[in-house]
Amino acid sequence: MRTYVAQSGLVGPDGIDQNQRARYRASQDVYTMSGGEPLEVVIDYAGTDSALRVSKHFDFEPGSHTIGVHYTITNLAAEAAQLTPFVQLKRDSSPAPVASDAGMGMQPFLGSALTQPDQRFTKFDFEDMAEDPFRADLTGGWIAMLQHYFVSAWVPDPDNTYRFRTRQTRSGDNIIGYTGPAMVIASGETTTISNQLYVGPKNQSVLADLATHLDLVVDYGWLWWIAQPLFWLLTMIQSVVINWGVAIIFLTLLVKLAFFQLSAAGYKSMARMRKVQPRILAIREEYANDKAKQSQAMMDLYKKEKINPLGGCFPILVQMPVFIALYWVLMESVELRQAPFALWIEDLSVMDPYFVLPILRGSEHVLHAEVEPGTA
Repeated sequence: MRTYVAQSGLVGPDGIDQNQRARYRASQDVYTMSGGEPLEVVIDYAGTDSALRVSKHFDFEPGSHTIGVHYTITNLAAEAAQLTPFVQLKRDSSPAPVASDAGMGMQPFLGSALTQPDQRFTKFDFEDMAEDPFRADLTGGWIAMLQHYFVSAWVPDPDNTYRFRTRQTRSGDNIIGYTGPAMVIASGETTTISNQLYVGPKNQSVLADLATHLDLVVDYGWLWWIAQPLFWLLTMIQSVVINWGVAIIFLTLLVKLAFFQLSAAGYKSMARMRKVQPRILAIREEYANDKAKQSQAMMDLYKKEKINPLGGCFPILVQMPVFIALYWVLMESVELRQAPFALWIEDLSVMDPYFVLPILRGSEHVLHAEVEPGTA
């Protein structure tokens, strides 16, 4: 059985979740959003062993993946009540369903994350959570559990200080959470506690509006400084051409155009190398037993013909980070999930079911190899 839950509660000397999970009752069994109107669901603490009257409010907005989670707490006792609010995300260690579909040895990050003042995006895989639990007191921030295109995140009041933590339970569940500042509620006093819970796709603009740096859960790795502009350009193109597949084609053409002069120089260098290949082979044969003379003769040939033996490799090395970043953009962007392109391609986030594109790409590599100089 798989586990993936978001939890909140009240602990401390008078907390209703201190010894076991509190039970609540709702006024109805089914709640329905209709007419584009927001929905508030209120559940009341059902226990009889506490002098606290606790109501838990869930606020839903049409078209939004953000849920407001609020506690209203009234102390009915003659003495002050002490409690501490907490929230957490709990997930088992099972792999994401799409993990095996990732290519190039790259896989989307699976684990938890939070933000710190000195590190905008700190992530913990499940092994980290088991071997090196995190503890820190931070002001504001957020916690998140990441799984390819989707994220769940708790966002507290940005002005308070919280104790953040990660851990793995004996049963193998991974937990990231925080506890709020300890509260003292005077007799007869009513107070509220508010958090926001996001459960949905990694939509960067929505996440950026919800909390500072929360959009960084779209993890582009160490090439983020290249990937972010590429994603921005991709969205600009898509806003014009509408089709995400067409937008990817245009973006790829723009990147190739930006490197055209560099690529052209590389192809020219390879062509010159191909032209002098017979002379290189002759030099190797003539000085087969004298490596020093062989090297000198080849250097003289390169100098005479104005050839850089690495000239064909340099353009590829320069372009490689850009195309790796583009790969990360395409792999991490939820906008491509279930987005059709044309003909048989109905979902840009999954592999070609008929392997047409890989075959075409392989044919391109064969043709490309024909224009490269031999190495024999």
